[in-house]
Amino acid sequence: MNITDIRVRVVNNSNDKLKAVASITIDDEIVVHDIKIINGAKGYFLQMPSRKTSEGEFKDIVHPIKTEVREQLKEQILKAYEQALASANE
Repeated sequence: MNITDIRVRVVNNSNDKLKAVASITIDDEIVVHDIKIINGAKGYFLQMPSRKTSEGEFKDIVHPIKTEVREQLKEQILKAYEQALASANE
């Protein structure tokens, strides 16, 4: 899997745990929208796109199966988030 593009939209509500929303393009062929960057108690983490079921639970629509892929996504998306923050502060 090759992530060929990452776009990050920083959320400007400083009191909210949601810091940004990202979209990634995989192999210039598949786009995944609405990956949330959350600031949790143990640092930043990604929340994958999900939908609410009729029972009120949230189920991921897209998610990595392998831990290595999850870590690769996290590393690359958080790097793009840091770059977006730096650009916004210039």
